[in-house]
Formats: sequence, C-alpha cells, structure tokens
Amino acid sequence: MDTENRTPRESSSFGTLISNLTHEVTALVRNEVELTKAEMSEKASQAGTGIGAIAAAGAVLMCGFLVLLAAAVFGLNTVLPPETTPWLSALIVGGIVVIIGFIMLQSGKKKLKATNLKPDRTIASVRNDKQLAQHHQGQAKEQLK
Repeated sequence: MDTENRTPRESSSFGTLISNLTHEVTALVRNEVELTKAEMSEKASQAGTGIGAIAAAGAVLMCGFLVLLAAAVFGLNTVLPPETTPWLSALIVGGIVVIIGFIMLQSGKKKLKATNLKPDRTIASVRNDKQLAQHHQGQAKEQLK
C-alpha cells in the first residue's frame, strides 16, 4: 500500500491509536458515571415522592382508625341508652376515610417498586457501549492483520 493513498486513520501509529483509545474510554466512563448520577438522582426523587405518599396515607389511615374508634364508642354507647344515630354516621365516615387511606397507601407502594428504581437508561447505555467496544475491537484486530 502506498503512503500517498493512506487515510489519516491508516497512517496513525499504534501509540497514537492507544492514546486515542485511552482518552475515549476515559471520556466514556466519565459520561457513564454522570448519566448514572443523574438517573439515580431522578430515581431518588421518585422514591421520595413514594415515601411522602406512604406517610400521608399513614396519617389518613390513623384518622380513619380514630373515627372508627369513635364509632365503636358511639356503638357501645347505644347498648346502654337507646339512641342509635350518632354511631352509624361515624362508622360510615370512618369506613370512607379508611378506604381512601388504603388507596393512597397502595399508590405509594406502587411508586416504590424496585423495577421503577432501576437505572434503565444507564444499563442500556452500558450494554450499547459494550457492543460498540466489541465491534471496534474486532475492527482493530482486522486492521492489525
């Protein structure tokens, strides 16, 4: 092969190629670390939202429990005197509050699922980088033959 017909890639020395490879791999690793940091920050924010929803659901459930206790008190009170209306309204309100709290709790738990916290973009990017590196390694072997 003539030196006049060589492309800049072909005329690069082995040392230059290794130096370029080192710089590119370093930049790639830095970029992957930055992507991981950004994605984990996003996932932590989602986890915080889920934890907040669970805390709010716990507070609502506690209120519902207190209302149900009040209903039990009114119900027990009806055993002694003949009045029945106060306990029934408290029981209905308490049941509704507990149902709302349970729905909120399930929503918060769903936001905290482990699959939602996995850094999917980073994993896909690292897999892509691995395939690209294997491809370039194969090309480099072919060029060295």
